[in-house]
Amino acid sequence: MQCSKCRRDAVIYQRYSGLHLCEQHFNRDFEAKAKRAIREHRWIESGDTVAVALSGGKDSSAVLFFLHRLLHERRDVRLMAITVDEGIGGYRDPGQARAIADRVGIPWVTASFREEYGITLDEIVVRKGTRLSCSYCGVLRRALMNRVAREEGVTKFAYGFNLDDEAQSVLMNVLRGDPDRLTRPVREVAGLVPRIKPFMYIPEREVALYAFLHVEGFDLAGCPYAADALRGDVRGILDGYTYRHPATKYSLVNLGETLRNPEKPATDGLRVCERCGEPCGKTCRVCQVLDEVRKGTSTIPD
Repeated sequence: MQCSKCRRDAVIYQRYSGLHLCEQHFNRDFEAKAKRAIREHRWIESGDTVAVALSGGKDSSAVLFFLHRLLHERRDVRLMAITVDEGIGGYRDPGQARAIADRVGIPWVTASFREEYGITLDEIVVRKGTRLSCSYCGVLRRALMNRVAREEGVTKFAYGFNLDDEAQSVLMNVLRGDPDRLTRPVREVAGLVPRIKPFMYIPEREVALYAFLHVEGFDLAGCPYAADALRGDVRGILDGYTYRHPATKYSLVNLGETLRNPEKPATDGLRVCERCGEPCGKTCRVCQVLDEVRKGTSTIPD
């Protein structure tokens, strides 16, 4: 297929936009979305020291490359990378992450569960089994990353979380019935380095393509303990549903953002439609549906 914007060969088809994009236009589209997320959330400011949580996988490697491209000419923002070795045999060699950081000339720092906690994730699994391995790992890894970041003077922590990750997190909290996580406002907390997520509105497959186009030596292997995690089940459910309804992941991420926004306006109550005289919300859906049917258009979500 040819690119929808030029005559070059397309490298990707975006089902949600209906566009075929060549490499050049894909890069422009991808980086514009990431820049817009940073701008809208005011994530990077003059004087910041931004650390990428670099695992050596596709997402974190891609965000490191993108931020280096975005910030390398700025003298008022410093960029670095931090890698945590959880101690999982045959998985996530810190040397790969270091090589990726070295190739773009970014300072790199590492820490390990063994040195910090005196135990590895493999040893935790031997004692406690795999059922809660992701929960244990997440708690310990975040705490260690945060401590190292504070010691390095980091003001913003960049993660490679993509649209799929964010949508899965929202749905997981719904399935757990966890209103606290769904509605917890995003606020700065003393001692906790704020996180930024430049790829939160970009699908995982596009992040993967961006990594393949620009980064050498990243790790494609998945964590061997992830099979028993709830996230894996949610991923399958969400991917299947999104194939039929392409905007689903965006809708979930927008829902999560709205619920966590402490300044969201109060919803309007019911009113009486001036046209049909029936009770309705802000928009009379009866009149809207009839207008759309008569005109042959539709604004009703899938």
